[in-house]
Amino acid sequence: MNRTEARNIVMTILYQIFMYQANNIDYNKDGVIKENLPVDNDFVKLIVNGVLDKKNELFDIANKYLKDWKISRLGFTDQAILSMGIYELLYTDTPDIVAINEAVELSKKYSDDKVKNMINGVLDKVYHEKLN
Repeated sequence: MNRTEARNIVMTILYQIFMYQANNIDYNKDGVIKENLPVDNDFVKLIVNGVLDKKNELFDIANKYLKDWKISRLGFTDQAILSMGIYELLYTDTPDIVAINEAVELSKKYSDDKVKNMINGVLDKVYHEKLN
């Protein structure tokens, strides 16, 4: 499994967990990972665990840069893509351009153009702030 495929699985796992959390449904994180991950993958686990551990911080960062929006107004898929992108930018050794590009490619596939552009804009601002 390549990293692009792995990110697609991460997005699916995060979508499911965000949905459970929003609806106060009990879940087992490791169980959700196992049911979506055909082969054990450390990258998937790293990103899922990292995003969930830092979810509040990632959502605060997203809200800082979303113009006239809050991340909670986005669909769970879009929340998953955006929080994964921010996490990869700030907390992994993934090259910045790859983290942004992968998130934008996911949003091209699963989001509408307005949200895709929002995700790209937020990640670009996070990237530029990171450089300063």
